[in-house]
Amino acid sequence: MLEVENLRASIRLQRGVVRAVDGISFTVSEGETLGIVGESGSGKTMTGLSLLRLLPQPGGHIEGDSKIRLDGTDLVSLSDAEMARWRGRKISMIAQDPQSSLNPVFTIGDQVAAPLRQHRRGFGGANIYQLSVEGLAHVGIPSPELRLNNYPHQFSGGMRQRVVSAMAIGCSPRLLIADEPTSNLDVTVQIQMMELFQRIQRDTKVGIILITHDLGVAAAICHRIAVMYAGRIVECGEVHTIFRSPAHPYTRALLRAMPRLGERHRRLYTIPGQPPSLLAPPRGCRFAARCPDRMARCEDEDPPDFAPSEGHMAACWQLRPRA
Repeated sequence: MLEVENLRASIRLQRGVVRAVDGISFTVSEGETLGIVGESGSGKTMTGLSLLRLLPQPGGHIEGDSKIRLDGTDLVSLSDAEMARWRGRKISMIAQDPQSSLNPVFTIGDQVAAPLRQHRRGFGGANIYQLSVEGLAHVGIPSPELRLNNYPHQFSGGMRQRVVSAMAIGCSPRLLIADEPTSNLDVTVQIQMMELFQRIQRDTKVGIILITHDLGVAAAICHRIAVMYAGRIVECGEVHTIFRSPAHPYTRALLRAMPRLGERHRRLYTIPGQPPSLLAPPRGCRFAARCPDRMARCEDEDPPDFAPSEGHMAACWQLRPRA
């Protein structure tokens, strides 16, 4: 359904050009959930914004030979007006912070109905109202007819997250991008939101890209995981493969940093050092300066993708087949 090929997105600043996404490729099938994980600043959110062509302006743009094909249509080649017709109807995004995603001066009903009015212009007011009620009911908000007249401040954080989810799926998109949808929620509400995404996917067969730093959330609902570091995907594979047989040193470090129930440690493991600046990324492997297993070659040559097993990719010189 979605094919991303050599995606490069940069942001021009006064200090220079930040290559936030630097040549990544991946696919998402119908009814599949792909998790994109990594530290803050690795390029996860910029990847999602690139798919929507909503990079920060001025200065943000998608470079040269990047390809984003959704159902065979290259979104990069669409005009701004054509892309506006695709957003919300074919591809939608649940933003990271529902508090700032909802306008405090408009009712919930106004905001849930907005994408329906935009993309279903032939529908009358009664039909839009009914679809808005059904949208809130679909995401588990009780008494939706009454809650349409409420304002965002009258909803809890979990309920606001459900509202923005209803807005995102209102026009039955083919692809849903969820950017840290559980980061501001307590554990109980996180579970409810994960169950909601799984139910939406079962009902609509929507493809989902889950952007998260929480590996536990990714393990619970994703089919595949792509690990990003410094603007690049360093490992990608089936979720059970990533957790049971991680091939890249960065992936192993992320998993080691996860707290585990029943294990006692004086101090949690942390990855030493800091990610490189994307204004001037280093030569070779971008994780080399923090990698305990680095070789001289790692600092000079950028590793290609190797396949440790079928359907599993990792960019690390340690995986190079021996002669």
